[in-house]
Amino acid sequence: MKKIAIFSSLFIGALALAQGIKFEDSNFAAILAKAKKENKLVFVDAYASWCGPCKLMVKNIFPLQSVGDYYNAHFINAKIDMEKGEGVGLAKKYNVKAFPTYLFIDGNGEEVHRTLGYVEEKDFIQFAKDAGDPNKRLASLKQQFENGEKNPEFLKNLAGLTLYTDAEFTGKVLDRYFKSKPSMDQEDVEMLLAGTQSTESPLYKIFQDKKADILKVLPEDKYQMFDKNIKLTTIVKKSYNADSKTWNDAYFLTETQSFLSKEEAEKILKRAKSNRALKNKDIPTYEKLSLELYKDYSAANSDELNAIAWNFFENVNNKASLEKAVAWAQESVKKKQSYANTDTLANLYNKIGDKKNAKIWAEKAIELAKGAGEDFSETEKLLKTL
Repeated sequence: MKKIAIFSSLFIGALALAQGIKFEDSNFAAILAKAKKENKLVFVDAYASWCGPCKLMVKNIFPLQSVGDYYNAHFINAKIDMEKGEGVGLAKKYNVKAFPTYLFIDGNGEEVHRTLGYVEEKDFIQFAKDAGDPNKRLASLKQQFENGEKNPEFLKNLAGLTLYTDAEFTGKVLDRYFKSKPSMDQEDVEMLLAGTQSTESPLYKIFQDKKADILKVLPEDKYQMFDKNIKLTTIVKKSYNADSKTWNDAYFLTETQSFLSKEEAEKILKRAKSNRALKNKDIPTYEKLSLELYKDYSAANSDELNAIAWNFFENVNNKASLEKAVAWAQESVKKKQSYANTDTLANLYNKIGDKKNAKIWAEKAIELAKGAGEDFSETEKLLKTL
């Protein structure tokens, strides 16, 4: 028995060592100081609490031993919510606009490399190796571009790294990239569409100039839909004053009248105001506008209804409003049952005090999660309280 106990202790100890990335539990200034002292770079997982790919990285990639071995040996690792606390200022300083973004920062606080999105194990380790190699860092890659590098794969990779942070530079890179190619493939079109967020971006000119090539991949109606969304995104951004947190309704309605009906424009403006209110944590405004938008929810799809229902679960405490959210979740389940929306329904029932239905739907959610191979640990915690 003693031998078994010793073996068990050693086994547990080995498991403890076989872990993923170890993140610092400290403020950013202290993390920088530690990095400077140890002559290491800081790796920052810049995430948002609502971000799906961020959660998948936490579940699938960060815990891997190979990833932990490399990152723990070469970096001081930080995991920071860019929408809370000091993360808000860091997001502004390092121009974080998409999630997840991975920053590599030196001890002086200077960014040396970055990438973003869901990244598989092998590539995630390679990005880290690139960050440690001055010849492969973003600054060096930009210099190679300025020196005239024309290799298509190089240009494509560089455009991907700067797509969400430097539209003007990415426009120059993609302009050179597309000049080197006789036609655009599906991946090229997807990259261009992902980066074109404004009519004022250099990428929008490429989007217009390359219309004939894009139409070989996308049907005309899809192209027009993207064009409309780019215009809308630009107008919404110009309609909102972030400093005063006010909207210029007249500007929005005037600028959209050439391609939207008045009814469409008013609904889109209300949706934009609702989204902004949630981002600003102005929950009373968000609640009021959402209830107006989803008074008739018959045309909304399952995913949309689940998203609004979950947002109410997380942010709203008014029972009458939560009961509306229950109806949205019920409709979501009716249209397309999944682990996500049955879990939402269970949580909403629990929040309004209906333990019986909460238990029924929690059990259903777990059953669906098992069938789909999804993580249901949070639902299991809920079930234990019922």
